[in-house]
Amino acid sequence: MALYEHVFLARQDISGQQVEALVEQYRGVLEANGGKVGKVENWGLKTLTYRIKKNRKAYYTLMNIDAPSAAVDEMERQMRFNEDILRYITIRVEEHDEGQSAMMQKRDDRPRRGDRDGGDRPRREDRPRRDDDDRPRRPRTEEAA
Repeated sequence: MALYEHVFLARQDISGQQVEALVEQYRGVLEANGGKVGKVENWGLKTLTYRIKKNRKAYYTLMNIDAPSAAVDEMERQMRFNEDILRYITIRVEEHDEGQSAMMQKRDDRPRRGDRDGGDRPRREDRPRRDDDDRPRRPRTEEAA
């Protein structure tokens, strides 16, 4: 049997329990066709980059699958008919990762906004103050007066 990673996006207006029910429904489809589901990660409700079927957010879920291709095809066929599923993708992999996926790991490697050194601009208090006397005055015309 082949190993797959399957990610699907569910509509924003369903509940978390309904997302779990979708996972169990597709787990049953895979097991009925000779496959099995390993790790399941719910990534939660996330904002989409662009609207999909008038939805701005979606529930993301990852499933690690060990199943024949016929079982995966049947699961995808049923997902096409389900109105709660916005998008899905199945990728064949050589092996499943044992730890958490990149979406679940905490991102500590990026500096926070307060940790920045200021970049190229000097701090506001370090910049010289500009007085009104620094600028040359325009000569007044008689029309303006």
